[in-house]
Amino acid sequence: MTDLTYPAHNSGWLRFDGSRLAEERGARYLQLGRLDLAEKALSDALSQDVLASGQSFRRRGAVLTDLASIGAKRHDPEQVLTYGREALQLARATSSGYVARRLHMLRTGLGPLTRDARVVELGAEIDALCTM
Repeated sequence: MTDLTYPAHNSGWLRFDGSRLAEERGARYLQLGRLDLAEKALSDALSQDVLASGQSFRRRGAVLTDLASIGAKRHDPEQVLTYGREALQLARATSSGYVARRLHMLRTGLGPLTRDARVVELGAEIDALCTM
């Protein structure tokens, strides 16, 4: 896939192309607890043309929530707030149920960060989004 010299045509049934490699790699590293590698891959994915230009809100939302999840695992409220708020705005603007579900998963993983009032507020906004 990465060696193709022409745009791949997926004929509608294949929803994967090389542009998804960085975000998939980042998501898997996150699952494995390799936060440093996950953050690098997800940051690379976020800067790719497809995600940077807003062509795929669903994919961008998934990457943003994964980056916020890295912040939660690192107990870094600033990272959670930066990416979580952006994902929340995207979910509201697009009415994406997928991004809302990803945010709900983030919400359940905030743990000790809920001592921070800003994180509590973000959690409440996620709850409100998910009950709509």
